[in-house]
Amino acid sequence: MSNHDYQPKSKLGKWFNDRLPLLTLSNHLQEYPTPKNLNYWWTFGGILTFCLITQIVTGVILGMHYIAHADLAFESVEHIMRDVNYGWLIRYVHANGASMFFLAVYIHIFRALYYGSYKSPREVIWIIGMIIYFLMMATAFMGYVLPWGQMSFWGATVITNLFSAVPFIGESITNWLWGGYAVDNPTLTRFFSLHYLLPFLILGLVILHIWALHVPGNNNPIGIEIKKPSNDTVPFHPYIVIKDLFALILFLIVFAFFVFYSPNILGHADNYIEANPMVTPAHIVPEWYLLPFYAILRSVPDKLFGVIAMFASIFVLVILPWLDTSKVRSAIFRPIYKQFYWFLVADVIILGYMGAMPAEGTYLIIARVATVYYFLHFLVILPVLGSKEKTLDVPLSITEPVLGGYPNQAKTKDKLNIKESL
Repeated sequence: MSNHDYQPKSKLGKWFNDRLPLLTLSNHLQEYPTPKNLNYWWTFGGILTFCLITQIVTGVILGMHYIAHADLAFESVEHIMRDVNYGWLIRYVHANGASMFFLAVYIHIFRALYYGSYKSPREVIWIIGMIIYFLMMATAFMGYVLPWGQMSFWGATVITNLFSAVPFIGESITNWLWGGYAVDNPTLTRFFSLHYLLPFLILGLVILHIWALHVPGNNNPIGIEIKKPSNDTVPFHPYIVIKDLFALILFLIVFAFFVFYSPNILGHADNYIEANPMVTPAHIVPEWYLLPFYAILRSVPDKLFGVIAMFASIFVLVILPWLDTSKVRSAIFRPIYKQFYWFLVADVIILGYMGAMPAEGTYLIIARVATVYYFLHFLVILPVLGSKEKTLDVPLSITEPVLGGYPNQAKTKDKLNIKESL
């Protein structure tokens, strides 16, 4: 009897499994056929799950000692750092864990962009992923406010003020977020409640994300659909499990370096100064993982259109499966798209750097050019490439490039050689 035919032997096990088949769920995960050509860029899904669980566990522990009050929040963080047993470690894991979470999610997203993992039939998986990403940004922003340092207070003031640009209802939304007429104690308590709640909502969406993934199965570097089971697949356990664990260990080494050797390098020094509504920092910036969107926001002169551009830059990712009209998924077989992909990577890095710089002079000009290119890439370049680009021939199976080369591409090369000889 194979593993996937396993049935509980005890009466209690059978009774429970008939009503909630958790006992046989592990068999599905073990037998789950996975493309055998997955590279290490596909290990970040597991890493992200680990990061989320780490953030929830450390966040719950920190919540036991944190006091969500404007007069006590800053001191409670100092109490955690100095008086709680291993409080410094828990806080540094949580703070740097947010950065590691976003680092992994950006790699995960750009891998999907390169290999076309958002294309049919995986549109719903992609949309759920984008919802998770948006909730991550909201959760991270609220968490940044909780230490109640200078950058926390003024960051909350600047970002929440953006909603006042919304016609008719903007002031009401802003006052509701504040819980009054300025960023104060009600704002902090609301942000703490939402920051505590949203990770559990994200966890539910992650389960839905994985569930949706298991319907069409994984994409792969070649980008072709595979039949399951076949010679192109391997069982998830032990092959993919061991591969993911190895990648996770390497990731944890990088994570540990930041926690133990440079725990504050990704933060801002002004946040170690208690919030003071009477003193404005010289330069207000969010955390590094929000800087590209902050640059887009500031690059637009009008406040309302800046807010629209910022949210549009996220929404354009949601509709990406319909903007990219190419029938070929992987950039391996799309030579022109591959070049524009790296232009996009460079553009996002430039936007991130511009978001950390003052919105003036040359910095502002570069940010505006980078913002224009960002939208051009998705709204113009991708649809045009889908109809105009001449792609390379895609192999018929995953095994084909390993065992027999690319017969389709070989024919193409022969035709080119004949044309050149003529």
